[in-house]
Amino acid sequence: MAKILVIDDEEQLRELLKQMLTRDGHEVVTASDGVEGMRTFDKFQPNVVITDIIMPNKDGIEVITELLCRDSKIAIIAISGGRRAITAEFNLESAELLGVKGILSKPFTRDQLREAVSLALA
Repeated sequence: MAKILVIDDEEQLRELLKQMLTRDGHEVVTASDGVEGMRTFDKFQPNVVITDIIMPNKDGIEVITELLCRDSKIAIIAISGGRRAITAEFNLESAELLGVKGILSKPFTRDQLREAVSLALA
């Protein structure tokens, strides 16, 4: 299976994603913000990065941009709930324009997560 890095400032969601992805056979590490996520990326060298968009210290758009500059082929899945639906939609559309492999709007189902990871790995 894949090595997956999950970057999200919401601890409960981070742990839930780690549990779900681990049960599916993936090796998963987590980071609580974009700064920690970039440090973890360098050490872990994942196949897939799942990143929230709205985070402190370094937001998801900055993370996506930096990741793609380091490795243009890295599979990235952007997730966002935003403060309002229109904000989440705008954030995810922005991530998609940058070249992420998938987008998920919070809340999403386990099946939607599995599908996004499968497509990112394809």
